Amino acid sequence: MEYVIMFISAIFVNNIVLSQFLGVCPFLGVSKRVDTALGMSAAVTFVVALATLVTYLLQGLLVKLHIEFMQTVSFILVIAGLVQMVEIILKKISPSLYQALGIFLPLITTNCIVLGVAIQVVTNEYSFINNVGAANPNMMNLPQAVVFAVATAIGYSVALILFAGIREQLELSNVPKVFKGVPIALITAGILALAFMGFSGLV
Repeated sequence: MEYVIMFISAIFVNNIVLSQFLGVCPFLGVSKRVDTALGMSAAVTFVVALATLVTYLLQGLLVKLHIEFMQTVSFILVIAGLVQMVEIILKKISPSLYQALGIFLPLITTNCIVLGVAIQVVTNEYSFINNVGAANPNMMNLPQAVVFAVATAIGYSVALILFAGIREQLELSNVPKVFKGVPIALITAGILALAFMGFSGLV
């Protein structure tokens, strides 16, 4: 039941973009088309899940060596390496998607969602989870960390794909000239965030 609550909470209640407002830049930048949004969602989900797994293990090492102050720097280096790997793989497997994602693919490195999830896992901001046996008593255990990371990435993907679908429809709609482009996108994002607030009493 704990994992179900964590999953629902990360996707709907505490959506990383629409509730915590992390990763807004790529959210607005890659959401013009659904196919691009799908590709970005898959890339971010892969990076978030793998980065969380690696940074979780790395945090244990940092604690043992008493160099916890290196946490942010080491986490960013891990994330940068993983993004570089995803970029190389996408360039080989799907050149068209690689071109469509453009500058936003290397920018996953600076996407605060990836670092935010890694830090949330090791600081455990969600008090309903406690793992006394971990190197840090407040850290989630490894299965919890992976489930939380994947659920958060799915929450990001749901928000991004929904937003991209709405933006595609808006291009076909008769939007007043003054609201065309970025203004209507920002208004839509705000309304979508308000809609997700309706899930706040769910868990």
